[in-house]
Amino acid sequence: MLTIADVSKSYGTRELFSEVSLFVARTDRLGLVGPNGAGKSTLFGLILGEERPDTGTIEWERGADFGYLPQESAPAGDETILTIATSGKALEPTEDNYDIDYTLEPRARIILAGLGFKEGDADKQARTFSGGWVMRAHLARLLVAEPALLLLDEPTNHLDLEALLWFQDYLTRYPGGLVVISHDRAFLNALCTGMLELRAGTLHYYHGNYDNFLTEKEARKEQQLAQFKNQQREIAHLQVFVDRFGAKASMASRAKSKEKQIERLKDAAVEEPTEELKRINFKFPQPVRSGLKVIELKHIRQAYGNHVVYSDLNFIAERGQRIVLVGPNGAGKSTLLKILAGNLAFQAGERELGTNVTAGYFAQQRTDTLREDASVFEMMMELRTNENQLTEQQARAILGSFLFRKDDVHKKVGVLSGGEKSRLNLARLLVDPPNLLLMDEPTTHLDIASIDAMIGALKGFTGTLVFISHDVHFIRELAQTVLHVHSGRLTSYAGNYDYYLEKSKATNARAALTAGFTDARPTAAKAAAPVAAAAAASKAPKPSSSEIRKFREHVGTLEKKVVDLETKQAEITAALEDPDTYADKGKFHHYNRELSATADLIAQATAEWDAATTKLGEMEKA
Repeated sequence: MLTIADVSKSYGTRELFSEVSLFVARTDRLGLVGPNGAGKSTLFGLILGEERPDTGTIEWERGADFGYLPQESAPAGDETILTIATSGKALEPTEDNYDIDYTLEPRARIILAGLGFKEGDADKQARTFSGGWVMRAHLARLLVAEPALLLLDEPTNHLDLEALLWFQDYLTRYPGGLVVISHDRAFLNALCTGMLELRAGTLHYYHGNYDNFLTEKEARKEQQLAQFKNQQREIAHLQVFVDRFGAKASMASRAKSKEKQIERLKDAAVEEPTEELKRINFKFPQPVRSGLKVIELKHIRQAYGNHVVYSDLNFIAERGQRIVLVGPNGAGKSTLLKILAGNLAFQAGERELGTNVTAGYFAQQRTDTLREDASVFEMMMELRTNENQLTEQQARAILGSFLFRKDDVHKKVGVLSGGEKSRLNLARLLVDPPNLLLMDEPTTHLDIASIDAMIGALKGFTGTLVFISHDVHFIRELAQTVLHVHSGRLTSYAGNYDYYLEKSKATNARAALTAGFTDARPTAAKAAAPVAAAAAASKAPKPSSSEIRKFREHVGTLEKKVVDLETKQAEITAALEDPDTYADKGKFHHYNRELSATADLIAQATAEWDAATTKLGEMEKA
């Protein structure tokens, strides 16, 4: 579908990549990773035709189309969310386009709902929503349009976990190809069948998902190092001969031959493997030791209008604890973190800080603690106090460890990327390190190397940490206590994330982050429930033979429906395997839509048939 051959790109004297080649097939699911500045977004720009390569070619298969989601979208206007979501397709027939999809609007509304929009949001003007929600509308536009290839640049940055899980599941059934830039390990593991790494000007291909990539990359690195050492050993051995006998007339010809052999080995030699450059590297300066009790909330009431989030909330954190907050969206996790930080007023109750406690808050919306019109350097220097005596040199040193070097420190906050804003907020925490660190989605916008650097720094942090994250790897590395937030109640699991999964009986590590259960441990009320259910069942009247016969016929009808749909699915699949289908772009998209819709209908019909079969078994046993 897409062929990239020997493409090179430079900006002035800086070469981003050289002789990059890639073939993307229709069924490929590729993740694109690499250090910041490696050229991932530039490669997308070349594919899109927004930039031209210095050398090489980029060719599309005839009839192939693509959809692109950038990291940031243009400002929204008066158009509605639904207008954005349907703008990739025609709603009315034209002379050039007869293939009108009349299910477009209903599908768009379903996709918008899956991405987190509430009922009625679709008809509101886009400019009334934040930039993150507008990005979701543009993501819906791509999913509605169903291009042959999706090019997605950090698509999960603006999604909460529930929307992310829906989106991830949707992409597993997406009929086209996918190339995605992402720093979300779980997302890449769930979707990708191949990984692309841009590193040191070269594009490397790896089979499998992100975990497979890490394993194979380490194996390649070890192999390259062994090869390098063997070659250097052989070169050194030959050089000893040249040095020893080069001056002797009787051995001159042999020494000359050895010199030529050395040159050939050097020309063909592999390079010594090196670590990726430009990764953040920092440690939290150890804060002042606090008292044993770090913070306590007593009988907190917090409500937004008529919506009561907490009515009698009690919470204590002790020195050195590492607590992760989990629970459904809207349960109040971010609200709890803001109350702990002292950033949100509550209607009743008390918030008590322990002895020598200072709180530091890392907001989910990075701009909450940054001024758009200030420079990076100014945001650091405004933290200078008589106590810390922060100097310009110290500020630059801290910023340098977060990759703000030379003229980068004079950038305005308003032009920074999401990752740069996250790094700036982290840098600010190092000026006056708190001993109570409160972090809301700290890994958002950070690349994988930066996330690993943050994990390493937080492991060495001696203060108290309370955080929210949808990165299971980050949670597993740091959390020692899991606090489940649901319906205004807190349920504590005094163990790591795997302990929480075991005790809550969760089957999916990521979905468990937003699960609505409160506690899987048995109580008297729960134990009594099966007895009550059995008593109720014993009082239910026994179905007659005619009722059973009619219901058996109903089950047969449902089974036939599933069989018919599966037959239709097989016919559509066969049509999509026919090369002639791709000659007509309208026909290709029509079949793709039909295949997706049929898969949804099969899932629904199978669930109905399964439920009816279970009920029939119960009726026959009664």
